[in-house]
Amino acid sequence: MPLSGKRILVVEDEPIIAFALEDMLLEDGADVVAVGSLEEGLDQAEAGVFDFAILDINLHGEKSYPIAFRLGSKGVRFVFASGYGDAEHPEELAHVTTLTKPYVLADIRNIAVAADGPELSVGKPPQGGGERHRKRLWGCACVLPLLPTTPLSI
Repeated sequence: MPLSGKRILVVEDEPIIAFALEDMLLEDGADVVAVGSLEEGLDQAEAGVFDFAILDINLHGEKSYPIAFRLGSKGVRFVFASGYGDAEHPEELAHVTTLTKPYVLADIRNIAVAADGPELSVGKPPQGGGERHRKRLWGCACVLPLLPTTPLSI
């Protein structure tokens, strides 16, 4: 299980989506902390210790960018998530991968495993590589397929 032992922060404001993602990550061996608001995400980013984070961009009408900056300042790798496809981020975060919901566990595994690589940086593109190099290192396209590989039961 590639995510075994990884501590992952999930910031997602839609409870059903958050529960489904949390279940996927837990089944793959991750230790998951899931929160549903900008304030809770900021608190966790400040106080918690994480290997990786998945940040929904839009949290009840607020952007998760302050969480991203806080995680980046601590060296925590992260991706954004959106139900609306690829989003335009602030310039400092333009190179960060955006997952498209619904989530696909295989894509999250690839990204989380790639995040362990020493050449990745958070908050700015790698030296000499630019945006294209960053996305190739992440091991996935910027917008991922819309079909889930694990059925969501409600």
